[in-house]
Amino acid sequence: MENNFNKSDYSGDSDFRKERPYSGNERGQYHKRSNDGFRKGPRNNYGNPGGKPAYNNSRGGNPQFDNSKKQYPYNKFKKKENVQHQEFPPDYEMRLNRFLSAAGVCSRREADKFIKAGVVTVNGQIQAEMGVKVKMSDDIRYNGVKLIPETKIYIVLNKPKNYVTTANDPHAKKTVMELVRNAGNRRLFPVGRLDRLTTGVLIFTNDGDLTKELTHPKSNVKKIYHIFLDRPMTIEDFNKLAGGVELEDGFFKPDLLGYVKDDDKRQLGIEVHSGRNRIVRRLFDNVGYKIKKLDRVYFAGITKKKLGRGRWRFLSKNEVYSLQSGGHTKMA
Repeated sequence: MENNFNKSDYSGDSDFRKERPYSGNERGQYHKRSNDGFRKGPRNNYGNPGGKPAYNNSRGGNPQFDNSKKQYPYNKFKKKENVQHQEFPPDYEMRLNRFLSAAGVCSRREADKFIKAGVVTVNGQIQAEMGVKVKMSDDIRYNGVKLIPETKIYIVLNKPKNYVTTANDPHAKKTVMELVRNAGNRRLFPVGRLDRLTTGVLIFTNDGDLTKELTHPKSNVKKIYHIFLDRPMTIEDFNKLAGGVELEDGFFKPDLLGYVKDDDKRQLGIEVHSGRNRIVRRLFDNVGYKIKKLDRVYFAGITKKKLGRGRWRFLSKNEVYSLQSGGHTKMA
């Protein structure tokens, strides 16, 4: 099992490593101006025979240098597109259960139950018929409250330690909602939970259907954790855990288990698809090890690489499509 462990999942994660400042060629474009008035370019000069940067001629650059090619990745840090669906026009039609989901009330399956129960009205009339279509201009209410479809938002947060994963807890000192309060004026909910001490990938959205899909036990969502133990794990305990152990709620075997570093037996990576509560911590407790740090580096195809602790970003269109199409589930 160890040989199949993909250590590249952790190679780009600098959360547990102190980043080094830029040096050498990477700092070349920031050097002070030389006596001739030009900024000194990077030390390898990217083929510039004059030793001067490839500025545009209109800015006083080297006229002998070919400026037709980009010399520096100016768009390297281009802001990623805010992935949101367009607002619906007033004459747009959709099924009533989808309308309830788009308004953030619940998932479509749960919406069918509410419609059947007679708690949904359309233009003042109780609508208990399944599959009926409504327009955006209709007056649609749930338990008397008027509903408006919301713009869908999908973001990922690199959760820090000591934040509680909840949308509303008056007793919690710090909640994850404080970290994403600037993500928009729409209601957001965390998808699943991470305990207070666990860090890493946490998805937020107001898409009820996607939330239910990702949190349902039958979805088999793939999760990868980076684990720091209180002491090195022996090969005997490693083999025991890799083969599966008996817990209070039944037998469990991790999908993959491996050492993140060959020379550090305190750091392990584990891949699971289970939604059992605190499954990773309970696994290592069972074989006599305490987890000092637990970091989720992967959830349903989403990672936190290049995302600082406590920072968030909008998901890309491809990431949203992968989540909606079920590309995150475990293959049979």
